[in-house]
Amino acid sequence: MEEKEHGKEGEDLKEEEVEKEPEQKEVEIKEKLKEIQFSVESRIPSVLVPLPNNDTLESTPAPDCQSKKDFFHTKPFFFGSKFPSERRKINFFWTEATQYLTTINEYFGSFRSITLRNKVYPSQDEDTVRDFTGKLENLDEEEELAKRSSISGTIQLVVLSLPVRYERLQTKNARRMFSIFLLLLHVVLLTVALINTPTGSRLPFHFRALFLAFCTFFLLDVMAQAFVEGLKSYFSSVINIIDLFGILLVLTLDILYINFYIEGTSHLPRLTFILKGIRLFVLIRVFKLARGKRKFEKAIRKMVSENKRRYKKDGFDLDLTYVTDNVIAMSFPSSGRESFYRNPIKEVVKFLDLKHRDHYKIYNLCSEKTYNPSFFHNRVERFPIDDHNVPSIIDMLKFVDSVFEWMEQDSENVIVVHCLGGKGRTGTMICIWLIASEQFETAKESLEYFGKRRTDLTSGTKYQGVETPSQSRYVEYFALIKNKYNWTVPQKRMLQIRAIIIYSIQGVGRGDGSDLKISVIANKRQVFSCKFSSSKNCQVFCHENVDSITVKFSDCPNIYGDVKIKFFSSSAIPKLYDKCSFFFWFNTAFIDNNRLYLSRNELDNPHKQKTWNIYRENFAVELLF
Repeated sequence: MEEKEHGKEGEDLKEEEVEKEPEQKEVEIKEKLKEIQFSVESRIPSVLVPLPNNDTLESTPAPDCQSKKDFFHTKPFFFGSKFPSERRKINFFWTEATQYLTTINEYFGSFRSITLRNKVYPSQDEDTVRDFTGKLENLDEEEELAKRSSISGTIQLVVLSLPVRYERLQTKNARRMFSIFLLLLHVVLLTVALINTPTGSRLPFHFRALFLAFCTFFLLDVMAQAFVEGLKSYFSSVINIIDLFGILLVLTLDILYINFYIEGTSHLPRLTFILKGIRLFVLIRVFKLARGKRKFEKAIRKMVSENKRRYKKDGFDLDLTYVTDNVIAMSFPSSGRESFYRNPIKEVVKFLDLKHRDHYKIYNLCSEKTYNPSFFHNRVERFPIDDHNVPSIIDMLKFVDSVFEWMEQDSENVIVVHCLGGKGRTGTMICIWLIASEQFETAKESLEYFGKRRTDLTSGTKYQGVETPSQSRYVEYFALIKNKYNWTVPQKRMLQIRAIIIYSIQGVGRGDGSDLKISVIANKRQVFSCKFSSSKNCQVFCHENVDSITVKFSDCPNIYGDVKIKFFSSSAIPKLYDKCSFFFWFNTAFIDNNRLYLSRNELDNPHKQKTWNIYRENFAVELLF
């Protein structure tokens, strides 16, 4: 009997060992995959050097080497009968596959780190060192930022700008005003000629020839405008069609009047006088309507862009700012109805082709919309980021690497970075470039500088820099990667959220957390969620004496990399950014002491002053891992 029980217990233990074996193997593999960085001495990622067994990223690499090939074979997949059920087998396989791909991604991230480190700190045998820093002072005179450094470049700029300026002349107020002036002069001269010519007599020849020249000029002017705007576009307007027919009719009558004497033709000048008077009236009305429309468009664009610094020179009025002499921030280049209140994409193309022809590259950070890259000669690269959110650590390094590569090609090259409004996501990426190119050392300095450059204090006092706490936090992460960790990408750190503490919760919704719901997003997918009012996978403990709640989680999976925490409320809490009550981003590699404490000003949405009637001064969130 005892033997049977002993045998049964042995079988139970064996089954437990089989069930736990994948987890044990995963632990063993994690031990093998301790933090890895590239050798500082190696300029190519051919040798990987494991760090000593500690939690810091600043340790000196050990001399033992591990090949790149071995690195990719240290994390095998698991198959076979070790899984008690197909469902668990599939789930575990998905987890292992995700971690395997993440390891590969981190490998290329580390490769990119060595590349960036070599670009900032080139080897001693290089003859020349490329200076990526732009001019940071005296930037209010934007027209000087586009000047060429050589005489040939200046001549090329002038020559290439002539067609653009002529096209602008054909489509702006100057052309209409000049046409109105000539037509008014034409009518005045015709009036004088009719007064001084006896009734029934023909006008003197010099008057006839002059009027014919006027009509010929008007016809050529219309033809030139139709050529510049395109026949289809120009003749889509009924007014333009009527204008052309009027000019052709007057021109035909003038030709008949000059070359043929037919009884009754002496009255033709009076008929043309009426026609020219009608055309003059139409032109003046079109000019006033067009001018009013442009004023209205400018007012709308100004209202949308608020007090962001705009470029208002050389006939342009664009939501566009020179952050340095080779870095431009702007709002989304739009077409169609949206161009009515944002930067018209054709105007942006004209500006860039005039100021930086063949020397600019666009970085589009919008995830919600895009445009045809052929507008900008296919020099467009996308780094999609959701509005009011952050780029991943890997995307930040990819962006910096791409900018380095572009800037290295020519000393006159510039980058143009935009999201939708040209402020949050744009400022985040520009600030990390300012740090990468060593124009600033700290995140605080770069963020303050971008805010000053993007804000026009003459139009308002609203801050137009990076204001979302998570975006500022990621700029700080990048500064740590470059300055503290010497361009080493922090290795993946697996963490599990054990509990969340919310301080000063009274006044937030029901004041006890029962109306809140949390969502944990890692690697761009939701991995955990729970309602605080339910005890299914979390327990809520209220501490009324200290005005806080503690939420303990159960079954929350391990998370790593870029993580987003979102809080929703069923109460009437304002939903500002991201359609939730409040949220924040962090990266697990930068968590110290298994704890993350974020004050009100470090949380997205509560940081805004208009929510402080709900989120009091001591409101904060703390994560315990």
